[in-house]
Amino acid sequence: MKFIEILKLSIFTFKTHRLRSFLTTLGIIIGVMTIIAILSLIQGLNRTVEKQISSLGSNVIFVQKISWGMGRIDFEEVAKRKDLTIEDGEALKRLPSVDKLSYTKSTNIGTITYGIYKVRNIEVIGSDENLQYTSNYVISSGRFINEDDFKRRRKVCVVGSYIVENLFPDTDPLFKTINLGGKKFTIVGVLEPKGSFMGQPQDNIIIIPLTTFDEVFPKPTGFQRLWRGLSFQILPKDGKNLERTIDEIREVLRRRRRLGFDKPDDFGINTQQTLREIYKNITNVAFIVMIAVAAISLIVGGIGIMNIMLVAVTERTKEIGLRKAVGASNRDILLQFLLEACFLSFLGGVIGLILGIGSAKIIAALTPLESAVPLWVIIIGVLFPICVGIFFGIYPATRAAKLNPIEALRYE
Repeated sequence: MKFIEILKLSIFTFKTHRLRSFLTTLGIIIGVMTIIAILSLIQGLNRTVEKQISSLGSNVIFVQKISWGMGRIDFEEVAKRKDLTIEDGEALKRLPSVDKLSYTKSTNIGTITYGIYKVRNIEVIGSDENLQYTSNYVISSGRFINEDDFKRRRKVCVVGSYIVENLFPDTDPLFKTINLGGKKFTIVGVLEPKGSFMGQPQDNIIIIPLTTFDEVFPKPTGFQRLWRGLSFQILPKDGKNLERTIDEIREVLRRRRRLGFDKPDDFGINTQQTLREIYKNITNVAFIVMIAVAAISLIVGGIGIMNIMLVAVTERTKEIGLRKAVGASNRDILLQFLLEACFLSFLGGVIGLILGIGSAKIIAALTPLESAVPLWVIIIGVLFPICVGIFFGIYPATRAAKLNPIEALRYE
């Protein structure tokens, strides 16, 4: 019996029992819809996070007092570490693999006012002219802080777009003065928007020279020393040899701190890859749990298909006997029932695929989440249900193929 004829017969059987077939595929539809919606949202989230990580600056190395990562942090040990110094930074600048190095310190200010307007929760960053390159900042108007500002300890600042939108909605912010830490600072530049990073806004910032920062804001104490102390952002000359640059940085800092070969680093060297690994660790657990829930729906759907196919074998026993009597082989019967199971599962998968993509798009339209549907997600949505159909359809199909034609014809 030709494959096309068997396929037509399988489709005809489906048309004859439309409601029953639809109810049978409901588990497959729900399972595939859930998987596709989850995968689409996760892919969209992955793209968003990747954009945000890249916005920090390409191949930037962050040298700090503490290392990023998952797990328990021994704060007592970290608190005993030496602070990074300007001299450490100058030594790192002399490395042949280092292109740019910027110093950074930061603190938070509760409220800043200008006329009748005010902004809250502003981060003030003390740095130098190289921060523009290591943090990938783009000036929309005015200029960035320069080397002369750093050396002369000028009270100038560059502000983020959030500051401009909320503090200067009706006027040009350039050369206006704002109060920071009891001192007046002149705005010399405005940054282009960067959006948020891991849910944290990046545009509510004010950048001032590090030398001025040390004069205006008190030295951090206690727990704040772990996060608010001096740190470096380093841009390598060759991004492809990032590991070599990291090794050179580690060697210089260990030598300056006189650490023995058996002593661990008392500083942290972090990269974008560190952030990617943290994000991957966070999402992996949620991803596995959600996929497991969706897989249960597919298994339930597969059991439903097997059950309905067993019922179909019983209902069509006489038909099977008649077909065998006129020359149909066991292989033909097996292929027919297996194709019917696969067709039911495939149809449920297609409906689930459409509903899953639609659900992801609706969620993306109603929330800040993004959705993305790469080709491999569509392939999974089509092939996985077919595999479920084959797995759960093989037993009913085998049972139908093994029926004795004489006993089948006598079946009532």
